[in-house]
Amino acid sequence: MENQDTHQIVYSKNVVEFVTVANEYCASVENAAHYTAHENLEKLQKLLPLLYLKAAVLPKIERLLDEDLEHYVSELDYNVLHQKWLQLLNENDSFYEVFDPTIQFGQETVTASVSENLLDIYQELKDFITSYSIGNEEVMHDALAECLYNFEHSWGQQLVNVLRAVHMLVYSDVDFGTAKEEKEIKPGKGNPQWLDEFWGTNEEI
Repeated sequence: MENQDTHQIVYSKNVVEFVTVANEYCASVENAAHYTAHENLEKLQKLLPLLYLKAAVLPKIERLLDEDLEHYVSELDYNVLHQKWLQLLNENDSFYEVFDPTIQFGQETVTASVSENLLDIYQELKDFITSYSIGNEEVMHDALAECLYNFEHSWGQQLVNVLRAVHMLVYSDVDFGTAKEEKEIKPGKGNPQWLDEFWGTNEEI
């Protein structure tokens, strides 16, 4: 009976819809370099509210297994994507946070990062959908339980916080420009000697 209940939960309409939106969110974060900053933000403007809704309508469930679930997003994965989003947003990455559960209201101003919030949400969802895709119904069930617990206690709040910043960036005339982009490095163009020697194109002076 328990296996039947597990099957009904992990393949229920609401869970499948949540998985679909979570997968779309992860793909958007991963493919950000293929689009402009504004195009990416317009996608997030639509995905974030939908993701919150799909998570909010799911029922609370308890874990079945004693073993910890495997995590698939490495620190390197996180940092590579984080850098891509920092390059897209430039100095528009920071925003003032209006709610931080670690401080009392009105005590201080907290500055948050759009890219960090997006990547924290990504990490939670990527771990979930990767575990879900394995096909083991008990693992799928526990991955869902963990994802929803973390939605309640962490990434759900991050989502509504960063949505405010995304909304502001979509509807304001900010210049994503190239203010923080470094000059392109090319061989034999006055770079440090060791770099020209590496390329084998150092110029004689």
